[in-house]
Amino acid sequence: MNIKEIKEMIALMNENHLLELEIEKEGMRIRLKKESVGGEKTSTPSQIVTIPQFTMTQESIQSQPKKEESAKNLIEINAPMVGTFYRAPSPESQPFIEVGQIVEIGQVVCIIEAMKLMNEIKSEVKGKVVEALVENGHPVEFGQPLFLIEPV
Repeated sequence: MNIKEIKEMIALMNENHLLELEIEKEGMRIRLKKESVGGEKTSTPSQIVTIPQFTMTQESIQSQPKKEESAKNLIEINAPMVGTFYRAPSPESQPFIEVGQIVEIGQVVCIIEAMKLMNEIKSEVKGKVVEALVENGHPVEFGQPLFLIEPV
């Protein structure tokens, strides 16, 4: 990740009034957190007395040995947009798909919320869900792998 991408993340946080943003990319996890001095916030933007302070932490993602023999056959379902990833239509609902389940072409696998719009993401392959790569409620980037599918 380069400084330009980090600046874009900070701009995204400011534009959307986010206090925290965490992104995993290329074996690196970046967490940006905006804290206010004194912890006070007011409701009108013209009266904000806080000074944003950004802290970055980089944690290495747990390295797990890749299964080279089975990875050859796996297909990724990738995020077609930037947004927030949801595995279920609502917090009290069951996830659209579970690991071990067979998915059909055109079956909804998740929702990505972008600019207050809920976008259903559908499978383009028939296969068995091997792994869910993103946790519910986490931000995703364009092209980020969401699920690994073993074709059947």
